[in-house]
Amino acid sequence: MGNNPTILVFDSGLGGLTVLREVVRACPEAHYLYVADDAFFPYGHHSEQEIIGRVVPLVGELISEHRPDLVVIACNTASTLVMSHLRERYCVPFVGTVPAIKPACAASKTKRVSVLGTKGTVQREYTRGLIRDFAQGCEVTLVGSADLAALAETALSGGVVGDEDILAELMPCFVGAGEDASKRTDTIVLACTHYPLLLDRLNHLAPWPVDWIDPAPAIARRVTSLLPEARGGPDHAEAKMIFTSGRPHRLDAALVPFFGGRVSA
Repeated sequence: MGNNPTILVFDSGLGGLTVLREVVRACPEAHYLYVADDAFFPYGHHSEQEIIGRVVPLVGELISEHRPDLVVIACNTASTLVMSHLRERYCVPFVGTVPAIKPACAASKTKRVSVLGTKGTVQREYTRGLIRDFAQGCEVTLVGSADLAALAETALSGGVVGDEDILAELMPCFVGAGEDASKRTDTIVLACTHYPLLLDRLNHLAPWPVDWIDPAPAIARRVTSLLPEARGGPDHAEAKMIFTSGRPHRLDAALVPFFGGRVSA
C-alpha cells in the first residue's frame, strides 16, 4: 500500500457511498476499503443493543485484518450508538456521522427545519439532545422513515422505485403548506447517508424548494484534518469493497464513480 493512508468506510449498506464520494474528493491519494454490512441491513430493524453487539466486534475484526489509518462510520444509526464504544476499545481515529442539526438550524431563514432519518435515529435521545442544544429558536420536525433507505438501495441497484413510494416518506417533512412561504419548512437534514442517493428525485418531488443538508462534505473535512500527509499520488491509490453477506464485490459502473473512478483492487 506504500506511504498513502488507508481509510476504512463502514455502513450498513450502500448509503455510506455518499460519504465515501466526498472523502475521496478530499483525499484522492488514499487507499479505500468500503464495507457494507448488508448481512445485517437495515440497522433500523434491530434494537440498540443488537446494533452495538454487531458493529463493535465487527469493526474490530476489520481493523485487525486491514490495519486502516482511520475509520469512518458512515451511518447515522450506528454512529449515535457505537462511537464511544469504538473509541474506548480501538486505538484508531474514528469519524462518525450524526444528524447535521446545528448547521441546518443556523442556515434556516423561516426557522422551520425537518430532520429526515430512520425511525431509530429520530427517536434516539442523542438526536433530541442535538435539537435541545442547537435548535437556535427553530421549530424542528422529526420524520422517521421506514423504507427510504431500502428504496435508495433499490434505485442504486437499477430497480424501479415509484414517485409515490418516495413521496410517502418525504411529505411529512414539509410543514406549512398553505401558509405564507416565509413560514414553511426551508431546510431538511438528510439524517441517513442513503438519502443523498435519491437527491435528484427528492428535489423533483418536493412541493417547494428547500435546502437539503448532507453531512458528507463536513465529514470529509474532518477526515483530512486527522490524516497524516500522504507521500504518493492518486494514480497508485487502491479501492476495495466488501459485503458482509459474502456476495461479489466487483465495482460495477454504478459504484465506480463513488470511488473516484477507481476499479477494485
